[in-house]
Amino acid sequence: MPADLSAERFIERLRALGSPFARENVERQFRTGAEDDFFNVRMRDVFDLAKEFVDLPPGEIDKLLDSQVHEVRVGAVSIMGKQFLKRQTTEARKKELFELYLKRTDRINDWDLVDVSAHQVIGGYLLDKPRDVLYELARSEHWWERRIAVFATLTLIRKGDLDDLFRLAELLVNDEYDLVQKVVGGMLREAGKHDRARLLAYLDRYAAVAPRLLLSDAMEHLDKDQRAHYRSLKAK
Repeated sequence: MPADLSAERFIERLRALGSPFARENVERQFRTGAEDDFFNVRMRDVFDLAKEFVDLPPGEIDKLLDSQVHEVRVGAVSIMGKQFLKRQTTEARKKELFELYLKRTDRINDWDLVDVSAHQVIGGYLLDKPRDVLYELARSEHWWERRIAVFATLTLIRKGDLDDLFRLAELLVNDEYDLVQKVVGGMLREAGKHDRARLLAYLDRYAAVAPRLLLSDAMEHLDKDQRAHYRSLKAK
């Protein structure tokens, strides 16, 4: 491994990108109650640096996931997603990345960390494999693991493979956590682009009991009358 392709070097480079003017990360800390530290690096700069470290070995990525600095962990999952999608990445390495992701969900524990690459690493790996792990994650006591399960289906949805998303949406229709409700609604919206009838069937069954946040996101692309109809079911 080249000397400059290491977790230590990534952190060193990332720290140098910090700016007192990059307030969005600090402000986000107060919005979510996260206990992370921050370098105050803009997310686009984190992602650009991740491109330079796309070949970082899984062992070094694991070290990044140990960091208490939020942007370091964002960089770690960004590297994982980019490496997974790289044409030269072997199936063996993709499996390593998949297994590392699942092993370290304790460190992929906020919505933005999940959304950076769960669909690539988890969803991408499961395209041609059994999806039991999605249901294990969906039954987790940790909301971010439930979010991983749902967001991972984005890659499947884009391929027109909707079954797992709708099963998960039934399983999590009454989830108490807003960041799970929102991702369920968002993925239902995406699924509806491929099969509007199936989305409407789901709403016919669950609109009266689904949380408003889930319902609102799922209905985003419906017409005004349809949205009013499903909201009226909720109001009854």
